Amino acid sequence: MSNTVMQREPGAPSQTEIERVVLPHLDAAYNLARWLVGNPPDAEDVVQEACLRALRFIGGYREGDARAWLLRIVRNTAYTFLEKKRPAALSEEFDESLHVPEDAKANDVESEFARSADSRMLQAALEMLPVRFREVVILRELEGLAYKEIAEVMEIPMGTVMSSLARGREQLREKLLKAGWKEAHRGVRE
Repeated sequence: MSNTVMQREPGAPSQTEIERVVLPHLDAAYNLARWLVGNPPDAEDVVQEACLRALRFIGGYREGDARAWLLRIVRNTAYTFLEKKRPAALSEEFDESLHVPEDAKANDVESEFARSADSRMLQAALEMLPVRFREVVILRELEGLAYKEIAEVMEIPMGTVMSSLARGREQLREKLLKAGWKEAHRGVRE
């Protein structure tokens, strides 16, 4: 037997870098992947591939918001997966030229999340949203990212984040109302 010591390759990430940058955000990575690709097995595959990409490119990480950096990789990996496996899921593109609801504040989805007694109805409504609107709603409402962080993850201007969030909230509200939520009972306002 030889007493050789395993050395890491030059440029390979250290365990400390991995523990600091990637591991604390695996739950958020899985949550985003699950909402984007629609099922747990595919989400696990996406997160695994995203983590491999993150490890490969950790040298490009420049001390900032590690969560946003990892979620951007997860997002890109999920879209690559969807393009290959289910291109129809990406067919409805965001069109900035369409109107944004006049009173987005009236669509307070945060209070709907907090008051929701029927999480299955909410989950079903979220799953019916176009992927790009679902993504921005999930990042804001479930992951708690700030607009600036969402803009970084999605690589879009902050104004687009705000209009996408308003449109996503409005569509979510409409889907919940169509599914039988009663405004008076659930606190959903017009």
